[in-house]
Amino acid sequence: MLAARFGTVSDEILRRSPLHDVHVEFGARMVPFAGWEMPVQYTSIVDEHKAVRNAAGVFDISHMGQFIVSGKSAEAFLNRALTNDITKLAIGQGQYTLLLNETGGVIDDLIAYRTTDKEFFLVVNASMIDQDLAQLRSLLTDEDDVQIANPSAATGGIAIQGPKSRAVFQAMFGPAAAFPEHNTIFIAASNDGILWLCGTGYTGEEGFELFTPDTQIGHWFRQAVAAAKAEGGAVCGLGARDTLRLEMGYPLNGNDLSPSRTPLQAGLGFFVALDKEAFVGRDALIEQKAASLPDKLTAFRMTGAAPPPRPHYPVIWNGEPVTEVCSGTQSPSLGCGIGMAYLPLEASKPGTQIEIEIRGRRFPAEVVKKPFYRKALA
Repeated sequence: MLAARFGTVSDEILRRSPLHDVHVEFGARMVPFAGWEMPVQYTSIVDEHKAVRNAAGVFDISHMGQFIVSGKSAEAFLNRALTNDITKLAIGQGQYTLLLNETGGVIDDLIAYRTTDKEFFLVVNASMIDQDLAQLRSLLTDEDDVQIANPSAATGGIAIQGPKSRAVFQAMFGPAAAFPEHNTIFIAASNDGILWLCGTGYTGEEGFELFTPDTQIGHWFRQAVAAAKAEGGAVCGLGARDTLRLEMGYPLNGNDLSPSRTPLQAGLGFFVALDKEAFVGRDALIEQKAASLPDKLTAFRMTGAAPPPRPHYPVIWNGEPVTEVCSGTQSPSLGCGIGMAYLPLEASKPGTQIEIEIRGRRFPAEVVKKPFYRKALA
């Protein structure tokens, strides 16, 4: 089942993280993911998942892309390229936002941080670096005073997530260092290069992300892993990253987000500033909102003994197949199968009974609210 989610060995030429040799040293199981060879697990997905929920986990995110957008017109340019309102960001703040096509479909979801009055740091999905860059550059006009740099190939990144992430941070940077709060960025410079510290993550737990030149990332990764293990945590792979984000109902680009569906259908309207001036896809979103959504990304939970739901499994409503699973897994925190699928609005209400077809058999499931996992109830 891991191969179904993360790929199988093929003749494809895969990129390698600057931490590749460290992963092999630590005994990681390496798999293809988004054009990269990445660690899916070191011990077990369940153990690594629980380490993040209970202590701290360290992830390699060197495959993620980073853009630096700067210039006098940078703010205005990004505000017409992205869905969220970039003008609301003070220096050192970040926001979740989306890059759309003209029909309102999602090209990518990303985090944008304001680093100065005229500079922004964007973190984009690994598989979309080239497409994102091409889309942004296509929107530049002769009047724009904007420069777009793409340091992704020379940058490494790690994410530290979990309730003990502050302790890990202090072990790495000293007890007097200020922990990066949620949706903030801090930049430090040294003889070894720039260090971007971001107060964001993809697990629903407190944590931070760190980006730095790829020649330095091994040093930081080893420090983070040692500090996390001292707190009862672990080094973690993509398998746990996937189960953690799905328990929170966070969408994955390519599974839950695509160019054929809008952020309104994906339930991400909060990150779309329809009241600001024109941005790419805005007219299509306004039209769709007025006409009512054709479907909605909906969370479901298996209600009986069943194999885990997986992407592309048929979803049955009122006895008929209506769609397929976008993301699905066995939740380590809840002990049951969970997933998301685009369902007709009539079927997207919590409590609606559906079925998931798994290897020719139908298993009962129920529509639920997101997130699946809530710390107070766990």
